[in-house]
Amino acid sequence: MESRSNDMDKRALRRFLRRQRQSLSPHDQRLASQRLCQQLKALPELRRARRVSLYLPVNGEIDPTPLLPWLRKRHVEIYLPVLRPFSTNVLWFVAYRPTTPMVKNRFGIWEPELRFSAQRHNRLPAWALDTLIVPLVGFDGNANRMGMGGGFYDRSLAFMHRPGPSPTLIGVAHACQRVASLPVEPWDVPLQAVVSDQGCVRRHSATHKKG
Repeated sequence: MESRSNDMDKRALRRFLRRQRQSLSPHDQRLASQRLCQQLKALPELRRARRVSLYLPVNGEIDPTPLLPWLRKRHVEIYLPVLRPFSTNVLWFVAYRPTTPMVKNRFGIWEPELRFSAQRHNRLPAWALDTLIVPLVGFDGNANRMGMGGGFYDRSLAFMHRPGPSPTLIGVAHACQRVASLPVEPWDVPLQAVVSDQGCVRRHSATHKKG
């Protein structure tokens, strides 16, 4: 019963936090996006990255795309998460260039089209990325992340629970999506930091142990 109650509490919190970000005006969204990108440009992890994955926003998610010209000027390779065909909630990371053909997926999110994504030379395994900029629904002061509930990133990045090369994970969000604390599940893949329009919080290494 406790687990079921926790699941219901999570669903209610997700709904509340999604309404929070969706209630922001277009002006506030643009301002938050600009402030977010200024914060991101100052991150050492991003300044030294050569291969970066980010996302195209939907449903009030904070918009990281004003960062694109800055990344391209620095000759950074840019990738987008793409729903992997014939799989359960797993992502590919596909090159995003000005010429990349785009389509909307089943969630209404623009992504590189399937024929382009299916060509191996247009993809990169997640472990080979330097930094992933990931969306979220909620976060806390220890950089714990609440996602949409589909487990896309947790499944795609499960290899990070094992030794080996892995990217830096940076969550991004509106400041209004911060909560006092979030539960941490064994399958959660921890972020190194969460950046919002109002600052950056970093994970305390002792609060989330792999395993």
